[in-house]
Amino acid sequence: MSDRGFLEKLLNGASVAWKPLGDIAQYSKTRISSEDLDKTNYVGVDNLLQNRAGRVDSNYVPTSGNLTEFRAGDILIGNIRPYLRKIWLADRTGGTNGDVLVIHPTDDVVNPRYLYQVLTDEKFFEYNIQHSKGAKMPRGSKPQIIQYPVPIPCPEDPEKSLAIQAEIVRILDSFTELTAELTAELKARKQQYNHYRHQLLSFDDGDVEWKSLGEVFDIFAGGDAPKGSMSKVLTEDYTIPILSNGIGEKALYGWTNKAKVEKPSLTVSARGTIGWTSHREEPFFPIVRLIVLTPKTGINLRFAYHFMKTIENSYKVPEAGIPQLTKPMIEGTPFPIPCPGDPERSAKEQARIVNILDKFDTLTTSLSEGLPREIKLRQQQYEYYRDLLLSFPKPEEAA
Repeated sequence: MSDRGFLEKLLNGASVAWKPLGDIAQYSKTRISSEDLDKTNYVGVDNLLQNRAGRVDSNYVPTSGNLTEFRAGDILIGNIRPYLRKIWLADRTGGTNGDVLVIHPTDDVVNPRYLYQVLTDEKFFEYNIQHSKGAKMPRGSKPQIIQYPVPIPCPEDPEKSLAIQAEIVRILDSFTELTAELTAELKARKQQYNHYRHQLLSFDDGDVEWKSLGEVFDIFAGGDAPKGSMSKVLTEDYTIPILSNGIGEKALYGWTNKAKVEKPSLTVSARGTIGWTSHREEPFFPIVRLIVLTPKTGINLRFAYHFMKTIENSYKVPEAGIPQLTKPMIEGTPFPIPCPGDPERSAKEQARIVNILDKFDTLTTSLSEGLPREIKLRQQQYEYYRDLLLSFPKPEEAA
């Protein structure tokens, strides 16, 4: 069955009316006292999460005056920088400020959860971005938003219309619930990972010798970028990554033709994401004071990586001036060598720890086989069916 055939089967011959949002909803007109608000029911624009991710509790709650009220079933939309795609379906009564729009459904023939799905669709955000005003801090246009066309299936039969809307909501909710379950499992696995990592690498009662990082690793900090031999994109001539401080792809500054580090190493961010540790197997060129640790001895680099992840938030960085981690600050950091009197046994113990922690690392971080991959796939599936189920024919298409 084609995509359109799937939707036609759901409609079962029913017509579709496209109504302006203002015909079925309005901006909230009611007010709520700040005395009735706390961190759980005050929602400012900063408490709405980007990319349709909902909300979090507020760190700030107004202490005087009245604010715009929202109720369960209302839809809150961040009105600053619409491209951030901030939206939340309220499940409680609360208050917000002028930076958040409160859409209050007024027509009983519209299921609030259905309207929420319509407004989470990418077509709405593209429309909102197109009509926003301002360059540095764009805002959505309230008059334009309230004119956004909303598809109402079978408008002549409210009961059937609500049944179709409910079926669309049911299908889409099944995907969001699965994603929520996977996200909760990911959180639990990360906690489990952190527990085992601490347990395996604390060596409170084990046979261990503590050495300094400077004894175990050659340590240096990256300098300037190779100005005369670099490219912002990967080319046939420039294949060596230039790495700066940052996480993941944000650490990639460009490409060059000669590596400064040839051996497998660890890098530690010295600025910005201070302490963030990454395992580097391929040759690279470090810049902007990125700290590089290359083993002097036959230490298991994955073992070293997992240990360094346990301490990446514990470095003491001077508060004066630009926060920065330096080689002298890091080279005295204690580093454990298990079973120091028996190199073969030490290597086996390091490998045992790595085997356990690598499994957790893959499960909680891998985009190719772990839980993040499953969450991404379920999200893509949800977006596909959302677009499919909301792709109602417009009048010119139906003609």
